[in-house]
Amino acid sequence: MSDNKKISLEHKNFIKKIKKRKRAILITQVSILVICLSIWEIAARLNLIDTFLTSYPSQIWRLFIKYIKAGALFNHIKISVLENIVGFLSGTILGILIAILLWWSEFISKVLDPYLVVLNSLPKTALAPIIIIWVGAGYSGIIVTAIAVSIVITIMNMYNGFKEVDSDKIKMLETFGASKFQVLRKVILPANIPTMISTLKVNIGLSWVGVIVGEFLVSKAGIGYLIVYGGQVFKLDLVMMSVFVLAVLAALMYQGIAIIEKKYMKWRQ
Repeated sequence: MSDNKKISLEHKNFIKKIKKRKRAILITQVSILVICLSIWEIAARLNLIDTFLTSYPSQIWRLFIKYIKAGALFNHIKISVLENIVGFLSGTILGILIAILLWWSEFISKVLDPYLVVLNSLPKTALAPIIIIWVGAGYSGIIVTAIAVSIVITIMNMYNGFKEVDSDKIKMLETFGASKFQVLRKVILPANIPTMISTLKVNIGLSWVGVIVGEFLVSKAGIGYLIVYGGQVFKLDLVMMSVFVLAVLAALMYQGIAIIEKKYMKWRQ
């Protein structure tokens, strides 16, 4: 009984230590952000920097409130987020399906391997104008650009994950007469859920790159449009505000994936 109490007390202390460390990390992260913004604001107030080129936090905040009250910012955010979600999900799903096809057929994987290497080395954002000409201006062109940016890395990550699965487990299932589909469903996919989650984290950023580049070229609304418009009329506070909004949106989506990962890890344990 005393041993159980001792273990319980040690476990409680361990949990308290972890929580304390997490709080310390969060406080440090917030402090760094506050310090950087404060230095920026002070430098602007003392005319140590050119506010025409860099703007400053309080001016950006006032512009943000102005856009919120006018309701215009919500429309731009909604458009960019929808484009990103569609591009992100489509790129991820298509990438996983193609990776399954490559794992399923060794012949197809060997045929497509050099093409995937070349596509991965190409700057996909440079192909955005061609994609938009082919697909058409508007939402479709922006979404396809987002897919193009994320799909190749998804294919390569997932396919490499499929190949690294323990071959002994596969042989054991095949010995008992399991079909290729059963091996895929029972071993390959479950073993690669962590790889899938890490790929989702990468794809969040890549999809945003595709969406913003597409909006730079053809959009009449969205975060990318605000950045381009602000640059064209030399409203750098609008550009900086849009960048901050973009950073917050990307961080929120990333945290969403992180929450899914955390719940999966708890369920797995």
